[in-house]
Amino acid sequence: MRNLIISALLFISIATSAQNSSTSKEKEWISLFNGTDLTGWIIKIADQEINHNLNETFVVEDSMIRIRYNKYDEFNEAFGHMYYETPYSDYVLAFDYRFVGEQLKGGASWNVRNSGIMLHSQSAESNEYGQDFPVSIELQLLGGLNKGERTTANVCTPGTAVEMDGKVNYKHCINSTSKTYHGDQWVHCEAIVKGGESMTFIVEGDTVLNFQHPQIGGGFISNNNPEPDWGKFGVERDANDWISKSGTVLTSGYISLQAESHPIDFKNIMLLDLSGCKE
Repeated sequence: MRNLIISALLFISIATSAQNSSTSKEKEWISLFNGTDLTGWIIKIADQEINHNLNETFVVEDSMIRIRYNKYDEFNEAFGHMYYETPYSDYVLAFDYRFVGEQLKGGASWNVRNSGIMLHSQSAESNEYGQDFPVSIELQLLGGLNKGERTTANVCTPGTAVEMDGKVNYKHCINSTSKTYHGDQWVHCEAIVKGGESMTFIVEGDTVLNFQHPQIGGGFISNNNPEPDWGKFGVERDANDWISKSGTVLTSGYISLQAESHPIDFKNIMLLDLSGCKE
């Protein structure tokens, strides 16, 4: 009988511990989107003031953040980003996205079914008035074009660079090994961000890209050219300051959703803050 009582108590203890652990883990995940409005997000569109949502580019419908261009006549280089208000360093970001509809007239050919989420980004407020893209690491999202291959969860580097195989890679966009996702289907992505150490991108459960030491440096939008061309993309006032910081590893920053001429939907935007975790 004594052994039965001890076994029962041990079982209850383990079950309670597991339940508490599960509850704790669930509580660690936070939603960056409340499902009803854009509370907690800051909008910056090139050549617009902070929080001017030009032509209602960013809208909330059916518990989704939707980037829409139905009130535009033409794109006119209105590159936009919407920033979550809190910066993070070590975290896991999870979200679902889908491309829908047709690209807005005036968008570049390379922006068909093209968007992204910017990581370790400068703040919305620190962008220059006419700046097209924040200095950041972009988790680039691409949709298939119904023919050929087109990977998603690539890395692009506006004003930045990353290390791969022990060397700094100045190529502006580096492809992942993901599958191609055609049509308007939902795609699930995750980014494991470990401060200035590394970033890992995961698509539908498959690890598709990993790189190290995200850093300031290289051309603002360039392939293998470390000579900056910042003014071309609206960075003039702060160009020399950014250039002087070349090689500085980015250890934290803001998360932003990109708007660059093709409609896209986002939902289930969740974050697991890993700050202070030992494992």
